[in-house]
Amino acid sequence: MTKKQFELLQAAARGEAARLPVALIVDSPWIPGFVGMDAMEYFAQPESWLRANLEIVRRFPDVIFVPGFWVEYGMAVEPSAFGCKVSWWKDSPPSVSPLLRDISEARGLSVPMPRNDGLMPFVLHLQKWVQDRVEPLGHSIRIVAARGPLTLATHLRGITDFLTDIKIEPEDSHRLLDICTRTVIEWLEAQALNLPDVAGVLVLDDIVGLLSPKDYEVFAHPYLKRIFDAFPEMLKVYHNDANVEPFAERLVETGFDILNFSHEIDMAEMTRRIGHRVGLMGNVPPLQVLAQGTPAEVSVSAGRCIRGSNGRLVLSAGGGMSPGTPAENVTALSLVAAGARERRTA
Repeated sequence: MTKKQFELLQAAARGEAARLPVALIVDSPWIPGFVGMDAMEYFAQPESWLRANLEIVRRFPDVIFVPGFWVEYGMAVEPSAFGCKVSWWKDSPPSVSPLLRDISEARGLSVPMPRNDGLMPFVLHLQKWVQDRVEPLGHSIRIVAARGPLTLATHLRGITDFLTDIKIEPEDSHRLLDICTRTVIEWLEAQALNLPDVAGVLVLDDIVGLLSPKDYEVFAHPYLKRIFDAFPEMLKVYHNDANVEPFAERLVETGFDILNFSHEIDMAEMTRRIGHRVGLMGNVPPLQVLAQGTPAEVSVSAGRCIRGSNGRLVLSAGGGMSPGTPAENVTALSLVAAGARERRTA
């Protein structure tokens, strides 16, 4: 990500952007396939990884990739630091097996050490390697990322079991969420200290959107707020492409600056619910339109997003980039933003 791209994101979050930015959350489900590389090469060969990431940056210079040169191993980094089994595949990101057979086992967990445990030290090492190579090209790692506390808890326990636990074992569930929250904060801090230009954090937690409003208040809101409060000077981006509509107003109060939310929530409705309190990042359907639709369908959907937005829009997918998304559809998104810019300055 260039300095100007990051500043454009900041300006969009404040409602002060001179032009409409296009940003996409991209990672290992999309990048290897797009450049014709299998997942094992992408993860195991740093030179191949860098070549793939540089290719998409060069191919789409008008798109801001978030977080940008994202060193990740699918969902495996944080769970691996607790000792979860990680299984690797040739044609997809690694999978993670739950660690806790019973929620009571959370009592024996401790926050991992980012420089020593699991895949975390590999990420920190590769981040520095990447930074040294992209800086001469005008890029830098300016946003670091972590899976959110509920997502991490479900990787440690399993989704169904964890959602059952919060109903029948709330005390141990809170204990697990506290450990996961501290892990998220320490992991983001370790990455920020590892790199010279970090000024933003991305937190991804879809599990929050599976909760009722009542459970959200108890098991999500305080933990998300602790994380965002820990980074007062950072640009804070929150991704959740599940259903956050029932508690959208409260969710904003956790303290993020930009919300990337589900395409199933109408942009105009989200604008009505939260007004001009944060930037909205979306909301083109990532699979049905951006991956499987035509450029014309992308343009129509993007136009609908612009018309329904609150003036603090980052044009994007309503979620992460889906595998198989073609280049022409990414270009179509950029062209819509460019057209909006021309109309604004005319």
